[in-house]
Amino acid sequence: MRPRVSNVAIDCTDMDAMVAFWGALLDMKVTGRDDDWTDLEALGDGGPLLSFQLVPDGKRVKNRVHLDVEVPDIHAAGERARALGATVHGPPMGDNPDKPFQVWLDPLGNEFCFVTA
Repeated sequence: MRPRVSNVAIDCTDMDAMVAFWGALLDMKVTGRDDDWTDLEALGDGGPLLSFQLVPDGKRVKNRVHLDVEVPDIHAAGERARALGATVHGPPMGDNPDKPFQVWLDPLGNEFCFVTA
């Protein structure tokens, strides 16, 4: 059997804030929860669950792994993310001016990118 990624887990110090932000941003529902772990729906058909693990230590450095969120309009997606508590982390960029991407920070400072679909 080929190995399969079952979860993409994000460590956090405020699980409720992360679940609320990412659930609203990606329009995903909670599928499982206990005191220190929460699962949202799968990332795509048959994809891994997006999960959050409560940890005592806060984020200290740049993420080594981040999510790229494909959207039709990075500016509109950014405004929606800002309303949900995200902050922009740089200007739109990329080699193709018709398909820019932009780095954002979720409410706990984790980097993610909006990429043009």
